[in-house]
Amino acid sequence: MCTENYDPCYPDQPVVDRYLPIWAKLPAFAAKPAFIWADDDDDKSPSRTALTYTQLDSAVGRVARYLLGVLRRGDAVLVLASPGLRLVTLLFACQRAGLTAVPVIPPDPARFGPAHEHLLRAVSQTKPAAAVSDAVYIDAVTKTAAAVAGEEGESGRLAAMLRSLRWLAVDELEREPRGGGGPGASSPAAKAYVGCGPDDVYLIQYTSGATGVPKPVMVTAGSAAHNVRAARKAYDLCPGSVVVSWLPQYHDCGLMFLLLTVVSGATCVLAAPGAFVRRPRLWLELVAEFRATCTPVPSFALPLVLRRGRSHGRRSLELGSLRNLILINEPIYKSCVDEFVQAFARDGLRGASISPSYGLAENCTFVSTAWRATCSDHDLPSYKKLLPSARLSSSSVGSNVGPPEIEIAVVDEETGEPVEDGVEGEIWVSSPSNASGYLGHPSASHEAFCKRVPGRAGACFVRTGDRGVVKQGRGPERYLYVVGRSADVITVLDDGGRCRRRVHAHYVETAAFGGAPPGRLRGGCVAAFTAPTSTPRSLTSQTDVAVVVVVELQKGSGGGDGDHRDLCDRMKAAVWREEGVMVGLVVLVDGGVVPKTTSGKLRHGAARQMFLAGKLRAVFEARYDDGDDSVAGVREEEREEMAGKSVASWLAGEGGETDVAMAFGSASRRLRLQSFL
Repeated sequence: MCTENYDPCYPDQPVVDRYLPIWAKLPAFAAKPAFIWADDDDDKSPSRTALTYTQLDSAVGRVARYLLGVLRRGDAVLVLASPGLRLVTLLFACQRAGLTAVPVIPPDPARFGPAHEHLLRAVSQTKPAAAVSDAVYIDAVTKTAAAVAGEEGESGRLAAMLRSLRWLAVDELEREPRGGGGPGASSPAAKAYVGCGPDDVYLIQYTSGATGVPKPVMVTAGSAAHNVRAARKAYDLCPGSVVVSWLPQYHDCGLMFLLLTVVSGATCVLAAPGAFVRRPRLWLELVAEFRATCTPVPSFALPLVLRRGRSHGRRSLELGSLRNLILINEPIYKSCVDEFVQAFARDGLRGASISPSYGLAENCTFVSTAWRATCSDHDLPSYKKLLPSARLSSSSVGSNVGPPEIEIAVVDEETGEPVEDGVEGEIWVSSPSNASGYLGHPSASHEAFCKRVPGRAGACFVRTGDRGVVKQGRGPERYLYVVGRSADVITVLDDGGRCRRRVHAHYVETAAFGGAPPGRLRGGCVAAFTAPTSTPRSLTSQTDVAVVVVVELQKGSGGGDGDHRDLCDRMKAAVWREEGVMVGLVVLVDGGVVPKTTSGKLRHGAARQMFLAGKLRAVFEARYDDGDDSVAGVREEEREEMAGKSVASWLAGEGGETDVAMAFGSASRRLRLQSFL
C-alpha cells in the first residue's frame, strides 16, 4: 500500500469513498466543513450551507443503505439532481453502495425538446435500474411523460423510457428511518462495507461532445482514486487547502474536484454554474471570502470576468491566498492570462498561481499541469501564443510528468512512433488513471484505449485526439503545449494551391474576434471550419472548399447592412493579417446559435453540420471571392426570397453568376442542388 499521503502511518485508500469515515472519526476533521454551498440568488441575500465530514459520512451511509435495500450491487443509477450538496451526497453514496452512477444534467421537465437528447442517450445506453432526483422534479417529469405518451418520434420514445424507469426521490433517501426501519436497514449490506472495489465501474462519464456525439466512458473506482491522488500531489493540496468551484458537478473537472477535496481532506466551496454566468465576479468574491487556495476554471472564464466582472462588485477582493488558479479547456493563450493577472494584481493575484492544465474524460480527468510549488512569476514560457500544459522530464521518448505513473507521448498518429521535440503530433497518455473504455462500443474502445508506442512494451496508451508539441524550456525542463484538436484542424492551400498547410481553428477564431470593434461580438462564440461554398456550376466538376467563420453578435450591438459588411471585412482582414488564411465566408448570427458543450467548448463539427443543413439562421452573410477579393453580402430574409429564383434561373440557363453566388449559400443547403445535377 502506498503511503504517499500526509502521515507515513496513514495509507492511501483504494477507493475515494473510504476516506470519508477516516476523516469523520478524526477529532480535527469531524466538525470541519467538507463542502460549502454558496447560494447567490439575485432575489435573496447570499446564503452559505456547510456539510461537515461527519455529516457527509453519515448522509452517504444513510443514502447508500436505502439504495441497497431497493437495488442490487452493480446496478446503474441515473442521477438527475441539481448542482448542490445533495448531488455530492448522491455521488458518494452510489460508490459506497457499489452502484454505477450516471450523472446527467436535469433538463427542463416542463417540455421535451433538444435538451433531452442527452438524457435519452444516457437512458438507452446505460439501461439504469433506477433514476434518482428531487420529488418535485420526478412529479413534473412523470406528468410531462404521461402527456406525450404514444406520440411519434423522440418525444414519445423518451416518454416511454422515463415512464418505465423506477424513480427514487432523494428526499426519501435522505430521511432517517424511525426505529431503524426502512429499506436495507436490517440487511447484511447495511452492516458491512460492500461499496465499489478498485476494479468496479463506479461512474459512467460522458465525453464533452466537442468533436462528435458524447461517448459513455467507464471509470473504475481505482482509476478515479489514482487520478485524484495524482492531482493532489501535482497541485500540492492538503487538509489546509480551500477550493472554490462553480464547474458542473456531473463530469470531468467539476466532478473530479469533489473527489479531490475528500482525498485531500480539504474544504470545497461550491456554486452553481448559472450563478457564475449571471454574475462572473461571484467567482472571485468567493475566493476572497473563503481565502481559497485553489480554484479550477475554464480558460474562457478569464476574458468573461474582464468584460463583466472587473468593476462594480459588491465586495472588495483579496486574492493573495490563491496558490493555484487552474486553467482548463485548452487552448490557453498567454496574452489573455497576462491581461487577467495584470488586471487583478492590485487585489493580490500572483502570476505564480497560474496553473495551465490538461485533462480528458478518458483518463478520468487529470493528466498534467505546468505549475509547480517552486514556480516564480513569469516562469512559464510560451509557444505560438500558448502556455504549456505539462512539465516533462528530460527524456526524449515517453515523457514522465510530475505525478508518477502518468506518461505522455507525442506521436505520429499514423505510425504511433514518437516524434522529435518541436514536431507536432497526437498526444497519447498511459496511466493507471486510464478509463476502461466506452460502454457498448468495443471497437471504438480498442481504437482509443489500446494504442501501443514502439519500444514501450506492455504499456497501453489512450489516444486523445488532441495535438501537441514538446519544446525545450529555458532550463533542462521540457514543456508540452496542447495546440488543438485533430478534428478541428483547417487545411489551407498556399503557394497557388501547390502547398498544403494545417491551421488550428482557434487561431482563425481568435484573429477574427480581435479584428472586430470592442463590444460587437460575443466572446468564445466564434467558430471556424471548412465547407463547400462553390457556385452550382462548379459542382459539376469539383467542389471548392473555403474557410467559413460563424460569429455571434453581441445583443444590442445593432448595425445596418453596411455596418455588418464592414464588420465582416474587418474580421476577414484580421485573419489574413494574423494567420495568412483567406476566409471565404463570414456568417453573422444572433447569440446562442453557435453550438457548445455543457463545459463551454465549441462544437465545430456540429456548427459545420448546421451550416451545411441550412439551420444557421444568419443575420448577415459576406461571401468573398479569392480571385478579386470582392464581397457579396445579403440579409437572411433577402437571401431566402432570392434563393429559389436564382437557382431556378441557373437551372434554366438564365441566371447570372453573381446572383447565383449570393444565393447559393442558402439555396444549396436547402435545395440540395447535387440532386438536380
